[in-house]
Amino acid sequence: MAATIVTDHRLRATTAFTVVASPVGPLTLAGNPEALTTIWFDGTPPSVASGAAAEDPGPFRAAADQLEAYFAGDRHEFDLVLAPTGTDFQVSVWQALLEIPYGETRSYGQLAAHLGSPGASRAVGLANGRNPLAIVVPCHRVIGADGTLTGYAGGMDRKRLLLDLEAGVGSLL
Repeated sequence: MAATIVTDHRLRATTAFTVVASPVGPLTLAGNPEALTTIWFDGTPPSVASGAAAEDPGPFRAAADQLEAYFAGDRHEFDLVLAPTGTDFQVSVWQALLEIPYGETRSYGQLAAHLGSPGASRAVGLANGRNPLAIVVPCHRVIGADGTLTGYAGGMDRKRLLLDLEAGVGSLL
């Protein structure tokens, strides 16, 4: 089963978080016992900074284990319930990102066309840049129309590492 984005607003509450080590730096996982709402590089996501979340690794064991297997090159898709907060359009872009197969890339224009809005590549880019679930919702798989690497919230070095991992260059562990 693949990762699933749910739109039930009750599952978007961030009540817990944990920080896990990874080959691309510490990752803050946040959410609740039912769903993962955020995976954040470097620092504290706003959902945790508000003080409404308590540090508790329990709800995130499956996500942490799946991320470790991904970095080892042993997992190509995630089996998690995801509840990111965003507009309907952003959620549709994030859902489309989940459909990009491991090891493949798409351009912003291709994603826009896939969503039925071929002129919306900039809007797709903005939604991609606001993806709150790094790695699991694979925004790193989106590249420029000419095949070049384009911006990534986690930094271009991380994007290159993730794409190299998925291209079979090796594991990150």
